[in-house]
Amino acid sequence: MTSFIQTLGAAWQRTGSLLCVGLDPEPTKFPAALAGRSDAIFEFCREIVDATAAYACSFKPQIAYFAAHRAEDQLEALIAHIHEKHPGLPVILDAKRGDIGSTAEQYAREAFERFKADAVTVNPYMGFDSIEPWLAHKGKGVIVLCRTSNPGGSDLQFLETGGKPLYQVVADLAANKWNASGELGLVVGATFPKEIETVRGIVGDMPLLIPGIGAQGGDVEATVKAGRTANGTGMLINSSRAIIYASKGEDYAQAAAMAARETRERINAYR
Repeated sequence: MTSFIQTLGAAWQRTGSLLCVGLDPEPTKFPAALAGRSDAIFEFCREIVDATAAYACSFKPQIAYFAAHRAEDQLEALIAHIHEKHPGLPVILDAKRGDIGSTAEQYAREAFERFKADAVTVNPYMGFDSIEPWLAHKGKGVIVLCRTSNPGGSDLQFLETGGKPLYQVVADLAANKWNASGELGLVVGATFPKEIETVRGIVGDMPLLIPGIGAQGGDVEATVKAGRTANGTGMLINSSRAIIYASKGEDYAQAAAMAARETRERINAYR
């Protein structure tokens, strides 16, 4: 079985891309042709995936956008479609789960056994015993929230503990104590390039999932220069709304492809 880290590394090399396309489907923003369809969420995301796969190293569906519309079955179908039609592009389920061990076990089964995700985002606030059940799933990626892109992240992530801000403590724990599976990564927002550089210095070549370059306004050049590894990879730079809603018309898939290609090229200009 090929692990998440192996699959991701191969995808970086094969695609020449660090772009992760986020899938945050909101039916009110869909083109009119999908209105009223019971499978509208799946069809919208499928079209986006098929149009952008040539320019991406991974996909990141956000579970809330599916669950809110009772569309978990469409999420299952979408991940199955990605694995079948675009093998080698890992799927990261953006769920940000974080709970005690016995509950975490069930969340892990949901992500990895039901949805068949290759990796999942998790919240480390409850400590290692809330992370450990995810690591029991061999070859699956676990991406830990570290320095998030939202302004309120600083409320807790910059609190000093042991003379260091909390996000740096999380980075150190993830890299040096928690990574028993060798499949951990960290979430670090593009809105904070200085912190990306700091985290990279702490964790070495560990993959960084970096949201915030699209609608949230993160600087691509600063992000890439701060987070790249020695071989010019190491990052999954996520863009969601700026790509999937590049057009509200019937050309939405073509517009998404163009936006994904342009984003990949902007990223690659600084690698």
